[in-house]
Amino acid sequence: MSLFLYNTLSRRPELFVPLAANCPTMYVCGPTVYNYVHIGNARGPVVFGVLAALLRRRFGGLRYARNITDVDDKINAAAKALGTPISTITDKYSAAYRDDMAALGVSGEFAPDIEPEATRHIDQIIAMIERLIADGHAYAAEHHVLFAVGSFAGYGKLSRRDTDDMLAGARIDVAPYKHDPGDFVLWKPSSDDLPGWDSPWGRGRPGWHIECSAMAAAHLGPTIDIHAGGIDLQFPHHENEVAQSECAHGGAPFARWWLHNGMLNFGGAKMAKSVGNIQRVHDLVRQHPPEALRYALLSAHYRQPLEWSDTLIEQCVRTLDRLYGTLRDLADVQATAVIPASIDAALDDDLNTPAALAEIARLAGEARKATSREGRTTLKAQLLGAGKVLGLLQQAPAEWFARGVSGDDDARIQALVDERAAAKQARDFARADALRGQLAAEGILLEDTPQGVRWKRA
Repeated sequence: MSLFLYNTLSRRPELFVPLAANCPTMYVCGPTVYNYVHIGNARGPVVFGVLAALLRRRFGGLRYARNITDVDDKINAAAKALGTPISTITDKYSAAYRDDMAALGVSGEFAPDIEPEATRHIDQIIAMIERLIADGHAYAAEHHVLFAVGSFAGYGKLSRRDTDDMLAGARIDVAPYKHDPGDFVLWKPSSDDLPGWDSPWGRGRPGWHIECSAMAAAHLGPTIDIHAGGIDLQFPHHENEVAQSECAHGGAPFARWWLHNGMLNFGGAKMAKSVGNIQRVHDLVRQHPPEALRYALLSAHYRQPLEWSDTLIEQCVRTLDRLYGTLRDLADVQATAVIPASIDAALDDDLNTPAALAEIARLAGEARKATSREGRTTLKAQLLGAGKVLGLLQQAPAEWFARGVSGDDDARIQALVDERAAAKQARDFARADALRGQLAAEGILLEDTPQGVRWKRA
């Protein structure tokens, strides 16, 4: 089958053919670890983790790096406020990030092979800056080193912005030592109270953009197949990565495909720490079934915005209840996961996870209606295989339904009761009986009364 991915660089879907036939390379921008990440930060790892699993299965191998930014002014401010070394901050939140991503199913075949940290690549960063200076693409000024935007004719080709827009979008500090207002920092000086490393330009620390370029080159080579991240990083971060990487490597392309996921919106605005409308993964995975959060992140196409809400999470919980209920109804048949061609076709169409989820729903519906043992076995195998490629439906049904019950669960129980009533009204007695069995397995007792169905916990 043929995998087509939308390339931000060309603005069109393109047939994906890696440089190395049996081992594509992929780099995804990871977190700056100064606090817990919000659920919007998890969309990229979840979606591009599905891509990673697909690439491993399709090509037989993958080198996938997702970085940790562990030196940054926000980290410095957090450490200073607490009076601790930056490593205290970065160690804590790096570990929390890994735990939170694992809770969302970003592990195993969905996880990166390499997780480079900026502070462990200072030598590579300095070496890249030295090459840029030697080739006339960067210059030192007042203990800073800046990239000379005017030296790279292709600047702007990724974001396709004109010069005025780029200057405005970058929120550039027009310092007097800059040759051009658009020049950006590769290295900056550190005072005694800030972390720093010795360099040819004095004690200092790297700029944000050069970190990713150096880490990608160190682990994946000068040209990588796929570079992915949030659409908010397209400019200036990714644009600057392109410029400095291609200039440092003699004009060799930096990334052949650029993939950008859309933002999460919450409460009518883009979810962002600066706006103050965030929901932290660290909290959400303790309040809701993590698999439902994963399902929600896959429910919209990755390039489109996703409206995040409690209603969305509740809908995903109910959907997974139905899917796990179907698997429980098929407990009497043994089946080995088989990936349906329709699921591969959906993912080959630029990671169309909504289409894949719709196909899972269709398979579950067919499985509920199947009467022959052969049909039930085939459909169970396909349902398990379809879930596997998305990181869903891999728990035992009993484990899913045994999750903790709280007051917030009442709405979910009532929805199942209402669904059973609707199934009875539609004379779908098999579905109604299955739902009654599902509720009974959760310890829910039903009582038919003249006023309708009442329920209580046993």
